[in-house]
Amino acid sequence: MSALTSFIATVAAFVGRWGRRAAWLLVVVGLALVLGFTGYAVTTLPDLAPWHTDILPGEFSARGPGPEDFAGYQQLEAELFATAARRTAEWADKGEAFTDGRFNLGSKVRQLAAGAPFNRSFRLSPDLPVGSALLVHGLTDSPYSMKAMAESLYRRGFEVTVLRLPGHGTLPSMLTRVTYDDWVAAVRLAARDVARRTPAGRPFYLGGYSTGATLALAYALDSVADPSLRRPDRVLLVSPAIEISSLATLTNILDLLAVLPVPALEKVRWQSVQVEFDPYKFNSFPINATRQVNRATRELVQRLAAAAASGDLGQLPAVTTWQSVVDSTVGATGTLDRLYARLAGERHLLVLFDTNRKVNWQLIESPRPRQLVRRITGIPRAYTLHLVSNEGAGDAPVAVQRFRPGETRADTVPTELAWPPDTVSLGHVALPFPPDDPVYGFLPGSGHAGIRSLGSLLLRGESGATTIALGSLTRLRSNPFWELIDQQVGELVAADLAARPAAP
Repeated sequence: MSALTSFIATVAAFVGRWGRRAAWLLVVVGLALVLGFTGYAVTTLPDLAPWHTDILPGEFSARGPGPEDFAGYQQLEAELFATAARRTAEWADKGEAFTDGRFNLGSKVRQLAAGAPFNRSFRLSPDLPVGSALLVHGLTDSPYSMKAMAESLYRRGFEVTVLRLPGHGTLPSMLTRVTYDDWVAAVRLAARDVARRTPAGRPFYLGGYSTGATLALAYALDSVADPSLRRPDRVLLVSPAIEISSLATLTNILDLLAVLPVPALEKVRWQSVQVEFDPYKFNSFPINATRQVNRATRELVQRLAAAAASGDLGQLPAVTTWQSVVDSTVGATGTLDRLYARLAGERHLLVLFDTNRKVNWQLIESPRPRQLVRRITGIPRAYTLHLVSNEGAGDAPVAVQRFRPGETRADTVPTELAWPPDTVSLGHVALPFPPDDPVYGFLPGSGHAGIRSLGSLLLRGESGATTIALGSLTRLRSNPFWELIDQQVGELVAADLAARPAAP
């Protein structure tokens, strides 16, 4: 026994010694990361403007007493935007960054967006609603990104509520303080309000874009386990943020030194500081934004795994998702492998937008999108898949290949749509906007008040000639195949209404 005791003590001492060394190593590596990022932020990022540092009072928070319904939320929001207007009026002497940017009411950016009224929550109400929907926008975004989807549902007789998430629509600085819990509380409040306005015999839809899709799906999962939450009849997801890079976890420590009362260290709160030229989306990106979406996606993945293990996933409402096979923001594999690989039934639909298969681009085409499409179409699936693609030779028109659950052969439905010239793919930011959108459309004539849309700008030149990366203006900002989404929304609504008794 003494020999055994001595051996155990020796092993314990060894483990303890190396455990302490590992802990110290983690501390040293963490400190190096913090100091390295701090040095980068302080020396490399541009000077901060007031819209990066000023914090507005009165934003909705999960931590205090707040409004009880959507009307109260909008009232709180109106007071917040009034405060923002007074604050931004004091910045008239802040140079070109203010004069030409989104915070100047007289700038071309604001004129392009007709004053940018859709930075706020809004509701579209027909005289006799046949159903209701709650839609939620994405990170650094605004309710404008859900406007086309809202109008599609509204044309079919739905009352549609589009929620502005806390921290959005006003100043990018507000994203340095917002939390995931604030977003969840706001979605719960709006969903409760919409549910109260939706009689039991009428469909209730819940949808979102990017991070908004994460929040919508999380609510749907919660409603399966919590009978106090009205369960949606259908979940609509656009470019959902299901899984992001594991490196996002580093944001839990990167801005550690920003707590010190040193003005120069304010920059440490930011991953990037950009000119705010977009009327409906923040261009600057704070560390906290990544931290919160990282928490949102990690909790969602855990909930999906738990629901699959318990069998609750079978009770999830019908899920329809529109996803580009190329998505540089969140990727497509999270949607495919974390969500749809666990869904079963014809009612669950994934609409996957392929890249342009034009033959003379094959030499420079990345192999990854084609490999992903082959993987997902080459095996039987338990859900319905629609692939939007031009697999034919040359300039073949786009067709929709419809795969039923369990099948690897598709029924092909032709369309009259085609890829725009010199366009290789859709992407994360393009899907929710029509091609003639006045702010983000790419079609000739897109714009407003004689000002060209941001989506139609294509500048060529040398790096450093502009204050923003020239590559940011080549990213497709609207969807040439939006009418397919609009058509599919109509088909879903028609099917749901046909399956229910007529509304009283």
